[in-house]
Amino acid sequence: MSEGWAVILGASAGTGAAIARRVGRDPGMRVFGVHRGRYDDLAGAVVADVEAKGGAMVMHRGDAGTAEGAALCAAHLEALAGPRSVRLFVHSIASASVGHLAAGDPMHPRQIQKTFDAMAHSFVYWARELLDRDLLAPGARLLGLTNPLDTTLLGNTALISASKAALEVYIRHLAIELGPLGHRVNLLKFGTVMTPALDHVYSPEALLRLRANHERMIPAGRMCTVEEIADFVALLCRPDVDWFNGATIDFSGGMTLRLLDLVLNEGDAAKKSPEP
Repeated sequence: MSEGWAVILGASAGTGAAIARRVGRDPGMRVFGVHRGRYDDLAGAVVADVEAKGGAMVMHRGDAGTAEGAALCAAHLEALAGPRSVRLFVHSIASASVGHLAAGDPMHPRQIQKTFDAMAHSFVYWARELLDRDLLAPGARLLGLTNPLDTTLLGNTALISASKAALEVYIRHLAIELGPLGHRVNLLKFGTVMTPALDHVYSPEALLRLRANHERMIPAGRMCTVEEIADFVALLCRPDVDWFNGATIDFSGGMTLRLLDLVLNEGDAAKKSPEP
């Protein structure tokens, strides 16, 4: 990987932290991580890990999920990195509300706006800031992260599904706009991975069920790891994969295919089973 900076949003924990640790090992790649301050101890551990491997990392505390926050964070980055120095930008912000859209106790408009800002709109805000400040290096890679929720009707996740669908559309249009400038904009889709964020959503018992269900769904019989995702992100920075642009890259390990297979097979089995 050439000399330059990797900008990782949501770098304190989970997938963002794993990506920061991985690209921070590459010679000449310095890491600028952004986090909201929710996991200060974990953020410090990421920086320590990168530096222990001989890399360099700056962890900036700020709200990367709004237009104003993106501008403030980008200004700090500009003072550190200088022009045409950002070779990799990864949008790994996980901040969403769950609940109903209309029935029962629907989510407040502020929750809708905040979710779309963090999960979708902020990718556009950052692309603008990096471009307007002349921070993108020649052949820069801009990468969004998504998951199979964008095509499911899993209960209470309508906002996540809708915002991820919007992100995919943004990726395609930005690929067209930035492609003539030599940059590449893509979206990486992967299945559920075990991260600290899940601990705030599920009980320990529910997490065990979640893991067991995913082991049934995924043909390999196990869940993907954040390290595997990070390795693939590093691979996308290589010049010999330059032709990826405007793509939604399926890195789910066949999870969605197996899910459909399970639903169909269980449905057939239910029809054939004798009544009690």
